[in-house]
This record gives sequence, C-alpha cells and structure tokens, in this order.
Amino acid sequence: MTKRPDPAVEGFLALASARLAPRTVEAYRHDLSHFAKWLGRSPARASAEDLASYVAQLRADGLAATTIARRLAAIRSFFRHQVLLGARTDNPAAQVELPKRHRTLPRTLSPGEVERLLDAAAGTTPRAMRDRAIAELLYGGGLRVSEAVSLDRQAIDLENRFVRCIGKGNKERVVPIGREAAEALRRYLAHGRPFLDRRNRPDLFLNAQGGALTRAGVFLILRKLAAKAGLEPERIHPHLLRHSFATHLLEGGADLRAVQEMLGHADLATTELYTHVSDRRRRELYFQAHPHARRKATTRK
Repeated sequence: MTKRPDPAVEGFLALASARLAPRTVEAYRHDLSHFAKWLGRSPARASAEDLASYVAQLRADGLAATTIARRLAAIRSFFRHQVLLGARTDNPAAQVELPKRHRTLPRTLSPGEVERLLDAAAGTTPRAMRDRAIAELLYGGGLRVSEAVSLDRQAIDLENRFVRCIGKGNKERVVPIGREAAEALRRYLAHGRPFLDRRNRPDLFLNAQGGALTRAGVFLILRKLAAKAGLEPERIHPHLLRHSFATHLLEGGADLRAVQEMLGHADLATTELYTHVSDRRRRELYFQAHPHARRKATTRK
C-alpha cells in the first residue's frame, strides 16, 4: 500500500520550490520524511517534547552535528511555514538546542600545485583544450562545478574578461576571470569546442559525445590531470580549486567583501573561513622560513 503524501509537508515543499534550489527542496523532503517516519504521524502535529526526543535519538545514533543541524533546519523552516499559514501558533523547533558545530577549515592547493595541475592540461586536442579551459575557469573564477557545467556560450565575455553564472537560490552574479582563464577559453571556443559540438548545443562545455559535460565528468577530468601532475588524485576535486581561488585572493590582499561577492556567499562568515586558512598558512611559512622562529636542536653537555 502506497503511503499518501502529507498535505502539510507537500504544501511547504511546493512553496519552497519557488525560491530555493531543487537540491535544497529535495533535502528538505528527505529530512521531513525521516522525521515523519520516526514520529509515526504528520510533522505538523509534533510537539517540542517530540523534537527534543528526536534530536536525542539522532545523537544516540551517532550522527554528525552538521547532519543533525541540517535536519533541524528543515524542520524549523517547515514550522515557520505553519505559523505563517496560521496552522500553528508556535514553532516547537525554535527552542530546541542545536548541537555545537565544529567548522573545519577548507583544504586548498598551494599556488605551485595549482600550476602543476593546470600545466598537466596542456595540449592541442579538443578535449585537452576543454580540460584546460574548465580547470582555469574553476580556479580563475572560483565557480562551483554546478555553475560551470550549466554555463552556455553567451555567459562568457572574453573581451571584458567576466562570466555570468547562476548560483544558489537561482541568483545571477558576474565574476571576473584572469588573463590565463580568458586565453584558455578563447582557444577552446575557437579550436576545441567546434570539434566536440556535434549536436549544435548551447552548452559551453561539451563531452566527447557532443553532449553537455556533467559534474561527474569534471571530477574525472581533474582526477586524471592530478595523476598526470604527480598530485594525489583522490585529493583533487572541483571545490578544491574554488577554495584555492578564495584563499589565494585573500593572501594577495583582496578585500573580504569582494571575495564574498565573487564566491556568491550569502553569509560573510562563510567567506571569513578563508581568512583563517590564510593566517594558518602564513604562520606555517613563518616558522619554516624565519631563522629565529625555527626550533634549534639542543645538545646536552
């Protein structure tokens, strides 16, 4: 017997889909479904005591603090919707204590490692020019991989060196790109993409069959480039280039707000994580390089 959809949940998700990314809406659906299954009834009828017991169960199950926080975020949004509708007068999730989240610093590549990765894409074949172009764009513009693969040819302005992309929440932003990225894209568009375009598609990046390049395809490209460059393939992924883009900009003296806008972060605190990476790297370099910072071996007499 197929379980009937919960009208309260479906109404919330329908409204959320008008302002949130599809992946966020699906995450909300999954989290609310998990809560409803545990509860044994509609989430709309949950009490604050129910939620406290649910969080205790998630902790007992050994779930990470980030996972628990994400599930509670979905439930809180659902109850805010219920209050706005007048279906409830209270938000039972508002007083539930969130587990403490320990934010890990993003990992990055050094400038030298980035150069090795990009140099590994040197070549004159259509696919080599595509690989160089997408790697340069991910590092030179700090785009998310989903943003990069969804670009069409009209999104790139090589003359003024910027790209228009659609980020989270369906928000458009304009991101400047460097000379190297612009040159790689120019070569790809002139000498690489025409040989891949067998279906007259608008997509900027195409695969070997002429279809749109996918996120998984970009992951594979970077892994192959990493192996060729002598880097650890399992360590390299598209978001690592985005992290490196932000960190290297801040290390070079870029304004934090400007980096926030280029990354498309809604919250400045997210961008501020990269300042901690920069500070840590500067400290490491100092202790490695300065004669009075290095520890001297002590000899006993």
